[in-house]
Amino acid sequence: MNHHTTYAVDIAKSVFEIAVSHNPGHVCERHRLSRERFLTFFAQQKTGTVLLEACGSAHHWARSLKGIGHNVVLLPPHRVRPYVTGNKTDSADAKALLEAVRNQDIRPVPVKSIDQQSLAALHRLRSAWISARTARINTVRGLLRELGVFIPRGAKRVRPALAELLEDPDSPLPHALRPALADAGDEIALLERRLANLQTQLNALGRSIPDVHLLQTILGIGPITATALVAFVGNVQRFPSGRHFASYLGLTPREHSSGLTRRLGAISKRGDTYIRMLLVHGARSVLWSAKRKTNPDPIQLWALEIERTRGHNKAAVALANKLARIIWAVWKNQRPYERRSTPSIPPDTTPTTDC
Repeated sequence: MNHHTTYAVDIAKSVFEIAVSHNPGHVCERHRLSRERFLTFFAQQKTGTVLLEACGSAHHWARSLKGIGHNVVLLPPHRVRPYVTGNKTDSADAKALLEAVRNQDIRPVPVKSIDQQSLAALHRLRSAWISARTARINTVRGLLRELGVFIPRGAKRVRPALAELLEDPDSPLPHALRPALADAGDEIALLERRLANLQTQLNALGRSIPDVHLLQTILGIGPITATALVAFVGNVQRFPSGRHFASYLGLTPREHSSGLTRRLGAISKRGDTYIRMLLVHGARSVLWSAKRKTNPDPIQLWALEIERTRGHNKAAVALANKLARIIWAVWKNQRPYERRSTPSIPPDTTPTTDC
């Protein structure tokens, strides 16, 4: 009887643990290979299904294994972890992959192309540089506050205010601190130049991707969010509905129900934190623009009503949930978003009766 071969691989930086299975749940061979011998080993094996955790370098190895004829399945690491029994070892991790793949509720992670990973890397760099810039700005603000110098709110006000203080010989800055503060200002300027160059690069890459153009027709979706969606989501066809897509981003309520009692709480905050943050910020911009429009979109009117009754933050998150569902529909159907005008109120046609 010809059994299908499954290879479960616990990948690491330099050592790979491989469990080979011909029968579901049963390990018949184990191998421990160096990184240099990894692809050579699989090139000599008969084709089968290779299981990997979707962690560091997994997409690279998945593309390489596909290139030599194997079928590759990437599983989310947090869904594989409960199947690890006993102590945490490489062999236990490989065995857990064989058990987890039998659970049909665990959805595989799509293998990213090099173009997708390039976009994702640019977004990761952007996020890291923004965090570093914010940290430097807060450090400068805090140090100046200790000296009795207060800079108004706004990231763009820090560098001009710092430069003015450094140029003024009569400012309250101690001479021992001036060189270090000047270096901090130069570091903030360098980070801002890097962010501006990266923004230009993302815009240029986005112009060559049709899906990015399509997603930018939606309210609150700009080039940053559109390229992030293409980079991190990939194929939206894997989601059966807009609610599944919103749930994947952590924008649907957390549920704790039992029997006839159904309890819905705050959003689950599962999924990609970066995309969820971009969608919430996009929703905030839609809310602010709605307040300045004379004829807002019906979605904006709905969001404004939520804001009036529940507050700005809850309205922004609710609108982000709705934007996620619109993204799914536009992306799946490959049709641009059509902004509808506010419907006019029809005349009263209720029949009347004479007394």
